Amino acid sequence: MLSISKISFSYKEKNILNSISVDIHKGDFVSIVGKSGSGKSTLLNLIFGKLDVSCGTISWCGQKILGPKNKLVVGHDFMKYVSQEFDLMPYTSVGENVGAYLSNFYAEEKQARIKELLNVVELEGFSNTKVKFLSGGQKQRVALARAIAKQPEVLLLDEPFSHIDNFKKRSLRRNFFSFLNSNKITCIIATHDKEDVLPYADNMIVLENKKILVEGHPAEIYKKPKYSTVAAFFGDYSVINNIIYYAHQITVVQKSTLKAITKKSLYKGHFYLIEAEYKGSLIYFNHTSSIQESTSVYLKLK
Repeated sequence: MLSISKISFSYKEKNILNSISVDIHKGDFVSIVGKSGSGKSTLLNLIFGKLDVSCGTISWCGQKILGPKNKLVVGHDFMKYVSQEFDLMPYTSVGENVGAYLSNFYAEEKQARIKELLNVVELEGFSNTKVKFLSGGQKQRVALARAIAKQPEVLLLDEPFSHIDNFKKRSLRRNFFSFLNSNKITCIIATHDKEDVLPYADNMIVLENKKILVEGHPAEIYKKPKYSTVAAFFGDYSVINNIIYYAHQITVVQKSTLKAITKKSLYKGHFYLIEAEYKGSLIYFNHTSSIQESTSVYLKLK
């Protein structure tokens, strides 16, 4: 188990995280979300031992995670971290990058492992391509493959699909997370993308104002958002009578006590997102078709 107990971190007298505590079990998939600057990347760096905690402790299965003040070489053999910088060797091939930490003693097994990992990140056929010729998204996929080459016990991911286009992102995400799950690799991911969270995460941590605002299973947090920050992460929402409603929870009816004036209709594929004004505030709801601007509509709250 990864145990994070009452850790705080300050940078140049600026407090970034304050008294963070959470337990993460072996094989768990945990997502860390929050606004930019909320401390997501900082928390990953603390877990990895790249930074020293100001106070508190971090340990994995009883082994204390030490920072640079107490450990000359940053990191631990059982843990890998894929940051947003990738840290690849640009003048060597994709295969050499992925197999950099694999033993050369069993050459055939090494090549088979490299091939397996390139399949996981959908880079078949790129083994002999030099990294410097890859796109940003392809480099990110090489970094992911290299991180899981020696099958770490813990994998830390900082926005792991941020450079990957939507044409590849969905299938890559499914393949990669399926690999982690089948190999029981504990994964902690900092992300801005709800698609990294809802279908896969066992636990969700929302950071705000230097602390954990909410922690729990993503489905439960999604169903009952207590804060606008949480609702905004999942999608379009409105606050009506001090209650948070997602856009799909508001429907148009023939008559009700809730009357709004439409302002915009935004095409979203199989529905339109309608922006309307209610009691001086903007609200959002889904509808099957566009609605002309300045139309009065009556709404029902689910």
